[in-house]
Amino acid sequence: MLKEERQRIILNEVEVHNRVLLTDLAERLEVSVDTVRRDVKELDRTQKLRKVHGGAVSLGFVSPAAANSNIYALEEKKAIAGKALGLLRTGSVIFMDGGTTCQELARVLPETLDLTCFTISLPVALQLVAKAGIRVILIGGEVSGEAQITTGANAVSALSEIQVDYGFIGTGYVDALHGLTEFDWDVVQVKKAVIGASRKVVLLCISEKLNSQHRYRTCDIHAINTMVTELPPEHNRLNSFRDHQIHIL
Repeated sequence: MLKEERQRIILNEVEVHNRVLLTDLAERLEVSVDTVRRDVKELDRTQKLRKVHGGAVSLGFVSPAAANSNIYALEEKKAIAGKALGLLRTGSVIFMDGGTTCQELARVLPETLDLTCFTISLPVALQLVAKAGIRVILIGGEVSGEAQITTGANAVSALSEIQVDYGFIGTGYVDALHGLTEFDWDVVQVKKAVIGASRKVVLLCISEKLNSQHRYRTCDIHAINTMVTELPPEHNRLNSFRDHQIHIL
């Protein structure tokens, strides 16, 4: 495989899943970790992604305040946010996850909407705090320098003491059989706590993440009440999820 093709695949994996490990990329490409590391360094130098310890992250993920041009699949994420808005009602208490899709939902929430939002995401909190009708409660914990979310025991403990009407979450990987998965154990623990704190769990997910999986399971697919993608609800790519009686928007 030519270097250009390798780097195209690397960049796509990073953009779709936000963060990837060098070891996973090496396995995917059937090359050495050193080869992948060189490719990632070159992509970092040309400002197409950000190299981090043991892997790489997308520019939109690591720099939430970046221009929209750095956000992968922005139009799809706008469509998802628009659909998710229809679930919200005045007086609702919600949780909003980190990630660029949840950030887009935070951006389009009307200033006049009267609701309370818990979040672990610094960018989401900053987006919402300027909206007069929305009460923002930031869940404390150890702050991830890459995703700018809080994780750890403090965050999990705080989430165990609340109950929200809707928990809007993202995921790195989702599959109808294997459920929601991630490669980061600490992130999984927080998402598990969010699911436990939510009367209804709403997954916001671009369709490119469908039928993918990783090491650590966040939850079985049955834990999701509603899944929102940019696709029409009747699209055949959603059939395997529809079979599990998930409400699809």
